[in-house]
Amino acid sequence: MRAVICPAYLPNVAYFAYLTKQETSYFATDTHYQKQTFRNRSEIYGANGKLNLIIPIIHKKQTFQLDQDVEISYEINWQKEHWKSICSAYRSSPFFEYYEADLAPFFDKKTKSLFDLNLSLIEKIMMLLELPYSFQKISFHKEKDQRIDALILAKKRPIIPQEKYIQVFHDKLGFIPNLSILDALFNLGPNCAFYIKNANTPI
Repeated sequence: MRAVICPAYLPNVAYFAYLTKQETSYFATDTHYQKQTFRNRSEIYGANGKLNLIIPIIHKKQTFQLDQDVEISYEINWQKEHWKSICSAYRSSPFFEYYEADLAPFFDKKTKSLFDLNLSLIEKIMMLLELPYSFQKISFHKEKDQRIDALILAKKRPIIPQEKYIQVFHDKLGFIPNLSILDALFNLGPNCAFYIKNANTPI
């Protein structure tokens, strides 16, 4: 069976660990969009602990939407709020300024498709990590494909042990595992690639 995943928003460490183990990652465009997943949310380490960043989407009248058809809502300026939260959380991290210019444009440009935004961010981060990355957008076929939903579950997700590293607020709140890749990237810098390649995944 071919393993098929859905692009997530600034995915967590386990998600990227999975990507590094694939010769090609397969993203299904026509699976049904589901709420309460990391498709439109990410978790970073804020001053008061885990902080959710959630992208609002346009809810349409049909009972379900395909992942490729989900559109981002810009009724509120969520981009400004997300980038402000990221800056507040990581401005004092060792490598924030090193990557800031590469990531800031994603919080200015208005992308219509959630699917496309997530794919673009994943591709950019893999480039920053200098890790090999190949992907294909495909149609899902239940006879030969298997969805790997464990990677994007926001509720009832598996506990994934990870090696500790120094986080911005570790002295105050301790280590929080499996946050957005941004946490590892800003705190570990070039060593993030090695960390990701050796991190655990739920599958």
